[in-house]
Amino acid sequence: MVKAIDVYYWPTPNGHKITIALEEMALPYEIRPVNIGKGEQFTPQFLAISPNNRMPAIVDPEGPDGQPISVFESGAILQHLGRKSGRFYGEDERNRVEVEEWLFWQMAGLGPMAGQAHHFRGYAPTFLPDQRHVAYGARRYTDEVHRLYGVLDRRLAGRDFVAGAYSIADMAAWPWTRSWRAQGIELQEFSNVNAWFARIEGREAVQRALQHQVVARPAAPPTAAEEDERRRNLFERR
Repeated sequence: MVKAIDVYYWPTPNGHKITIALEEMALPYEIRPVNIGKGEQFTPQFLAISPNNRMPAIVDPEGPDGQPISVFESGAILQHLGRKSGRFYGEDERNRVEVEEWLFWQMAGLGPMAGQAHHFRGYAPTFLPDQRHVAYGARRYTDEVHRLYGVLDRRLAGRDFVAGAYSIADMAAWPWTRSWRAQGIELQEFSNVNAWFARIEGREAVQRALQHQVVARPAAPPTAAEEDERRRNLFERR
């Protein structure tokens, strides 16, 4: 019997990547919530497996040598899971290179740029008294995310998925496109991305993975003190 993988998770796009992959690969796992709004990513216990104090991270009790291994960074986790399962990571070495190209495109481009667009469009207006600074950042990152959607749209012309068959590259990119409205994007403008988005959204494993997002839903609206704590932990730690 395969032992369950511990998944240190909070329902962000990077967290969703890992639960989607585990569901698609039919690998057993247990969710270990890491409430990033409360600063749980800074605890010594979490830093022992994720030294960059970012989730997700995993502990696989059956690593490559049969011994436990911890893995941080969502791209590295997806590669580990793809190798472990033998699925969704390319049919041969040439195809694997293609999958990795688009996996790293997401890690270096779509994710960071979309994250900055979210920040300047959604959070920064409440932080900065000089709204000119907000406006520049919002436009800069909205334009860059728009460009990246164009790259993805051209890639998907005549393709169902970004690297041939459905792969960890799709699992990495798709969660970051779920918030297209918050990024200032009209998804209908990108017909190939729009069709790809719906194609992945309809997968049963994806829907099962998204059910874990209920861990982030508070029973009641946060108090002013709780919201201040969340902002400090997310944006003001050095």
